[in-house]
Amino acid sequence: MNYRHIYHAGNFADVLKHAVFARLIIYFQRKDAAFRILDTHAGTGAYDLSSEEARKTGEWQNGIGRLLEADMPDEIAALLAPYLDAVRTMNGTPDITAYPGSPKLARVLMRKQDRLSLMELHETDFATLQARFTGDHQVRTTRLDGWLALAAHLPPKERRGIVLVDPPFEQEGEFERLADGLAKAVRRFATGTYCLWYPIKKGAPVAAFHETLKGHGIPKILCAELSVRSDRENDGLTGSGLIIVNPPYTLKAELHTLLPYLKTSLAQDRFASQRCFWIAGENSGSN
Repeated sequence: MNYRHIYHAGNFADVLKHAVFARLIIYFQRKDAAFRILDTHAGTGAYDLSSEEARKTGEWQNGIGRLLEADMPDEIAALLAPYLDAVRTMNGTPDITAYPGSPKLARVLMRKQDRLSLMELHETDFATLQARFTGDHQVRTTRLDGWLALAAHLPPKERRGIVLVDPPFEQEGEFERLADGLAKAVRRFATGTYCLWYPIKKGAPVAAFHETLKGHGIPKILCAELSVRSDRENDGLTGSGLIIVNPPYTLKAELHTLLPYLKTSLAQDRFASQRCFWIAGENSGSN
């Protein structure tokens, strides 16, 4: 995909990923006990939407831009509030010029007892990430291949945690690497909650990926997908999915409320679609 995130920051895929990521963080905060968030492919942590790269694609305008301007039902507004409030806090004005990557979003939502571990391999991006969080005792940045982080940094000492895996999908075999990395991580930290992002585009082996996950014997795997346009005449990204292992018991009901709204709000043609179903556990395959 040749994926430098600045070109895509705040797009429809980020909306899905970050809205769900925020819901996971809020759920974990129902207990006073500290927890750790591990972000294996952290990027630069935040993005300037006024930059030349972001303006070149303008993808955020059909993503977070639409949501911030929407007059949404109260139930939807409540579910999206942690995410959208973080975006507004980062900007400080009605005009959006900055967008929080997963690290910045997590940092805005964290409590004083929570911790954040950020991994990034790209040299320039890591330098930016490290500078962004220098002096923050709740955040640890490490220049490391995200796939190695799943072995080196699990389980966390807090024994409670969210693991976000959002690879760039720049190389062949990324779906296989994602499934294999998850299986290894769960063996080390079986009680963790994992959130894995993947692209939906023409030819993407999504069905085979799901079948591979089924074969790993992980007890609870929830899947959420959002596509904003048809892939028949589009070779680029048309949708994205999330794999959530050990999801909060509230999440599936929240997604059944949220996904139809996101489909309607972010649709780019009449073929927009969404679905939420169990890959493993809880009546597997049910919507």
